[in-house]
Amino acid sequence: MSANQHSDGRVGNRIDGYTKFWETDPNQESQTNNENRLGSYTDVVNGYYDGATQVYEYAWGSSFHFSRFYKGEGFYQSLARHEHYLAAQMQLRPGMRVLDVGCGVGGPAREIATFADVNIVGVNNNEFQVQRARRYTKRAGLDKQVTFVKGDFMNLAEQFGENSFDAVYAIEATCHAPSWEGIYGEIQKVLKPGGVFGVYEWCMTDAWNPSIPSHKELAHLLEIGNGIPEMRLLSDARKAFVNVGFKIEHEEDLAERPDEVPWYYPLEGDLRKAQTPWDLVMVWRTSWSGKLVTHTGLRLLEMLGLVPKGTWEVCETLKIAGDALVKGGQTKLFTPMYLVICRKPLEE
Repeated sequence: MSANQHSDGRVGNRIDGYTKFWETDPNQESQTNNENRLGSYTDVVNGYYDGATQVYEYAWGSSFHFSRFYKGEGFYQSLARHEHYLAAQMQLRPGMRVLDVGCGVGGPAREIATFADVNIVGVNNNEFQVQRARRYTKRAGLDKQVTFVKGDFMNLAEQFGENSFDAVYAIEATCHAPSWEGIYGEIQKVLKPGGVFGVYEWCMTDAWNPSIPSHKELAHLLEIGNGIPEMRLLSDARKAFVNVGFKIEHEEDLAERPDEVPWYYPLEGDLRKAQTPWDLVMVWRTSWSGKLVTHTGLRLLEMLGLVPKGTWEVCETLKIAGDALVKGGQTKLFTPMYLVICRKPLEE
């Protein structure tokens, strides 16, 4: 183990170097910078999640994604329902072998495995998250049904073999890939003929125009605040599914539903909007005072050497992320829930 490698899987220089992949001013971003992020996507993503994972867990729980809300619905109930909805749309059945691409610390995998009675393999290129996912899953008594492996989702066929899964899903994870054709193509390979792929994709809506400075700045802030090498258009995702050979069975931007409670409300930090008494604590964590406590505490932990150097700076980008996500939702220029259900054709 190198001096920079921590026993929990985190790598110090990845965290400390994360923000160096972006220019401060989005108008100064060059094609070379963009290509560097795409070529170094594993360092970009790992640097981000090495630093941000524990703050995600503190503020959000073990399912790192957004969801729709019913009026009065609790935060964690909405996350579970979002996962159940994907499993239902995919028509997952007991005994299926399912791949979770970009599984985080395993919250969705544990929930979907229990809900649909399927066997899930979670793949993640971040060793820190893989270790945590295994620990939480064993604690839940699901380690025989849900397993996790470290791997690059741009090389799924090499790791798992072609035609090896009945179904594959990805929840707000494939946005971290250097190209959608690349990641969707790998997913298509590991699916058995007739297998289903379900995804909630992060993308800029087709109302987004990079020639408009404010639109370009929004995409830049989403990238640096969320560890994404490049934000791309929803229409480009649709083309990518077709280009790699998938047949789209259903697609919908769920953020376009006329929900009374918007998907981004937990990031606004407005205690008046908390849907349940329990959620007051969660909403407080994204308020100005909650963020002050979190980030002051994190800086102290870093000064004491209890978290790797650079963790505080990475987590400062979460403030950027929160503001940009709310703005993206309010302007309808961004969605975290472009739902696509598609199928690998049967072999002729």
